[in-house]
Amino acid sequence: MVLGYHSIISAFGFWLPNDPRGSWSDFVGAWDLFRYGPATKTTTRSSVAGVAHNKELRLEAKSALKYPAVVFDGRQARAVAQGFSAAVEKSGFTIWACAILPEHIHLILARHSYKIEQIINLLKGEATKQLVTEGIHPLSQFQRIGKTPTCWAKNGWNVFLNTAADIERSIEYVNKNPEKEGKPRQHWKYEKRYEALNV
Repeated sequence: MVLGYHSIISAFGFWLPNDPRGSWSDFVGAWDLFRYGPATKTTTRSSVAGVAHNKELRLEAKSALKYPAVVFDGRQARAVAQGFSAAVEKSGFTIWACAILPEHIHLILARHSYKIEQIINLLKGEATKQLVTEGIHPLSQFQRIGKTPTCWAKNGWNVFLNTAADIERSIEYVNKNPEKEGKPRQHWKYEKRYEALNV
């Protein structure tokens, strides 16, 4: 039985569909990117971030993106958090842990009546709305006819958590994650304390 999810939301350009370490994508939609190879679909539920690969080729492929890769600064990260808070308030999502990093976000969420893909889309939508409201959307300079390119990668990575031990291990992983980038642990007001007996 699914009790929750470990979801990773990537900023635009963080993880390409043809990343040599593997990706969650089935195809490469842009020709300029396809020149660096087809999609590298992987089905593993383990992280492939540490897999040995040609880093120079991966970075060269990023230079072929239509827009620059998004890297959230501190102010933008706070706006994303405010957007998440609005989504939680509107839809009643339960978030047990959240780490908003410059290029991607880790979330541990409780199961909800909505599918996880819908939850992630609603979180992205509210975060985008807040970035636009504050005038700090990272791709605002590329706005055309009232539309700003998305600052998010399509889809994401969702792992189903089936036991209390899975959830507790994942929460600890996410809470420690900022430290890997030399940043302090994060505490957001919309995070709820996980209590296994209440799930």
